[in-house]
Formats: sequence, C-alpha cells, structure tokens
Amino acid sequence: MTEVSLARPHGPRPGPGSLTARPSLTLAEEHVLVLRQVTTSAEKLLTAAEHGRWPGAELTALAGYARAEVLRQASDEEALLFPAVPAQTAAGLARDHARLRAAAELLTRAAAGEQPVTPAQLAAAVRDFVTLLERHLRHEDDLLASGRGSRGVPATVTLGGHPHEWYLLTEGPVVDLDALPAGQAVGAAVDRLLRMGRGEQVELRSGADLDPVWREIGELCPGGYQFTVLQDGPARWRMQVTRRQAAI
Repeated sequence: MTEVSLARPHGPRPGPGSLTARPSLTLAEEHVLVLRQVTTSAEKLLTAAEHGRWPGAELTALAGYARAEVLRQASDEEALLFPAVPAQTAAGLARDHARLRAAAELLTRAAAGEQPVTPAQLAAAVRDFVTLLERHLRHEDDLLASGRGSRGVPATVTLGGHPHEWYLLTEGPVVDLDALPAGQAVGAAVDRLLRMGRGEQVELRSGADLDPVWREIGELCPGGYQFTVLQDGPARWRMQVTRRQAAI
C-alpha cells in the first residue's frame, strides 16, 4: 500500500457561512475544504494508532465524514458537472468515484466492527484513502477545467449541490440552528437527523420554533424518531431527538 504525507492542503480555511456567502466558489476551492477535513481526521486517527490506542472514535469520525460528505460530493459532481464534459472523461472520473466508494465502505465496515483489521492494516487503508482522494481531486480539477481558462469550474454548492458547511456545523450531540446560515437551518438539521444511527440522540437548540424540523423529518421517515421537548420557548427552543431502533 502507498505511503502518503498527510500535509494539510493550502488555502484559507472557510468559516461558518463562507460557502454560501461566496456564490463564485469554484470546484477547486470546494475540493480544498473536503480534502482538508479528511486529512485532519486521518491525522488524528494515525496519531492515536501510533500511540498504541485503537482509534475507534477517530475511525468513526473519518468514516462518517467520508460517507456523508466525500461520497455526497461525488454524487453531486456526477449529477451536476459530468453531463457537461465528454462521455469518456465522465466515465473515467466515475470509475475513480467507484474506487472512492469502495475505500469509504471499507472504513465504514471497520468502524462498525464488520471488517476485522489490525492497527497496521487500518493505518495503511487510511493512507490509501487519502492518497486516492487527493490524486482524484487534482485529476478531476484538471480535466473539468480544461478549456475554461480563468473562470474555473463552479462548485457543486453553487449549482444546487449539498453545502459542506452543514456537516461541520451539525456534527455532534448538540446542534444549534442559530449557528447555521440563514435559510438553511432546517435543511441542515434534517440532514443531520438522517445521518443518526439507531439509538443515537441529538439535542436541537434554536431561537425559533423547531416545528419545521420535526414535521419534515416525520414526513421523510415516519415513526423513525422520538421527539422530547426540553424547552418550549418563548426565547429558546430545545428538543431531544432519538433515532428509534426500528420504525413504528
């Protein structure tokens, strides 16, 4: 397996709301954000492994981001960008996406205990995943930007794709909707709830009524969640959401 240096990608770190505040965001800049998050998670995992500790939490975090954001990015690109490039180019990039999906699935199975791996095997798999992603993103940028000159390729988020900042602002046991970009809070909260594992709990907090969140998730997954009101206004609303073990 290939060894890779997990150096962080160059470029400014996007802050909360920065993706939606810049409609001219390019695909290359979007790739920087995705690769930075993967690299950061991978570094934490490898550091824990080097100190002789099984990096269970770090592996779960990396696998979660890979599944929710890297694979979502690939899906958005295939839907929003590939139709505008030659079929042969799109097919080659799609094959890379298939490899990324397989690598992310390996991490997911290892995190769930379904794929027995030694610490050394896990470290090698993580390095391979980062190498594969980094090479693919660079190759994809070059191919899709061919002939576009200085305009660059628009980011998927500017074309209606999934905002990556949602994940960064909602991952964890508490989600503060007031910290999310205006107009996106409900969608981001629903997206977070859909990622919850069976039995997992998340607390939603907001300065506005949370009814739109539980109504939408109720339509998408009837009976799949239990909602417990912790604070019912008028200044703050708090709700504990539990993903049921099985829908009712």
